Amino acid sequence: MTAISARLGDKAAGTIRLMNSTPYQDTFQDIFRDNAQDTLGKQLAILSMLTLLSALIFEHSQIDLHISALFYQHGHWLLEKGAQPYAFIFYDLPKALLIVFALYLLSVLMVRYVRQRALDRQVATKSAAVVKGCSPMGLAHDKYRQLSLHRSLSHLSSRELGCLLLTIILVPAIIATLKSITHVSCPSHLSFFNGELPYLTMWQNMLAHTPAKCFPAAHASAGFSLYGFAYLPSLRRYRSRILMGVTMLGWTMGGYKMLIGDHFFSHTIVSMLLSWSMACALALLFFHNKTQQQVQPAYQYTKRHAASNQH
Repeated sequence: MTAISARLGDKAAGTIRLMNSTPYQDTFQDIFRDNAQDTLGKQLAILSMLTLLSALIFEHSQIDLHISALFYQHGHWLLEKGAQPYAFIFYDLPKALLIVFALYLLSVLMVRYVRQRALDRQVATKSAAVVKGCSPMGLAHDKYRQLSLHRSLSHLSSRELGCLLLTIILVPAIIATLKSITHVSCPSHLSFFNGELPYLTMWQNMLAHTPAKCFPAAHASAGFSLYGFAYLPSLRRYRSRILMGVTMLGWTMGGYKMLIGDHFFSHTIVSMLLSWSMACALALLFFHNKTQQQVQPAYQYTKRHAASNQH
């Protein structure tokens, strides 16, 4: 019995080693990634339903008031609005960095477009083969390395960068537009917290045209817009890490606004779910026909294009 158990143990160990070997491991990882991409539409549907459900739950309950009451002590919010260095760290700095990053992405796309057109013309005339003794393939690769302003983005295709840029722009813009429609008051505006306005539902605020624009949370949505990173095909293997990191960033930005009385808890959670839904929808729009293959970096296409023109 001991010998049989030992042989069975050796076979089991061999099977585990085989399953953990590179071919099997890569196969399981590919299956997981493909399934995750194939269910992108389902994720969008679930996120959309959660967004509506969250809005309805908080709309017809007093949860928001109880949570905000924790941040309002002795007639004051835990943090005074505009108090430094908190305003700079949690409001001004993140907002400025996201704007700079969006401009950076735009500049990368513009430089790629201009230089790619110049490179295509050069390859088309077959002049690359005689420039510095390089082949068209080698020159195309060297040229592409200059297309990105930073190597950290060199493995992302222009389509991926365009999707990311559009997500960063549209998510805060749409949520800011919704704020002007809902007319929901901020906690600091309410009589419950020594303000002047009564606590009304969103529908009541819309009918009364309450002079307030606080729902959903726009500042937090700027951080949540980075959910766009999670749905780039080249970064699919890091999706869970990106989602967790972006969620922490967005709640840090949204939590600051809750501490100063600018937003209820529901404002931030609906902003998160809505931003996540929009990032998922844009990814579905950009990459709907790439569910079974990885988006190839632009330089790989350029190399193939140059090689074909070499013959």
